[in-house]
Amino acid sequence: MPKFLIQATYTPEGTKGLLKEGASGRRDAVDRVVGDLGGTVEAMYFAFGEDDLVLIIDLPDPVSMAAVSLAVKASGALHTRATPLLTLEEVDEAAGRQVAFRAPGA
Repeated sequence: MPKFLIQATYTPEGTKGLLKEGASGRRDAVDRVVGDLGGTVEAMYFAFGEDDLVLIIDLPDPVSMAAVSLAVKASGALHTRATPLLTLEEVDEAAGRQVAFRAPGA
C-alpha cells in the first residue's frame, strides 16, 4: 500500500479548532478519514516550527491521497504537503530500470 508523508500547518481558524477539541480529537478525525478510504495512520506527531503536524499514512492509491488532500485544503483549516514515500526495494527496482533521458544541451 502506498505510504505518504504529510506535513501540515494550521491556519488561525484551524488552530482555534485544535484548541477546542484537543490533539486526541484531531487524531480521531484523521483516523476516521484515512480509515474510511481503506488506509491506516502509521504515525502522527504535532510539532512547532515550520510544520504544526507531521503524519505518515498508508492509503490504497494516489487517488485516495488526492481525495484527502482536496477535502482538507477545501476546509481552509490547514495548508498541507503530501510526499509519496518509497521503500528501499522500490528504489532498487527503479534504479534497475532503463530510462532514455538526454540532459538539456547534451
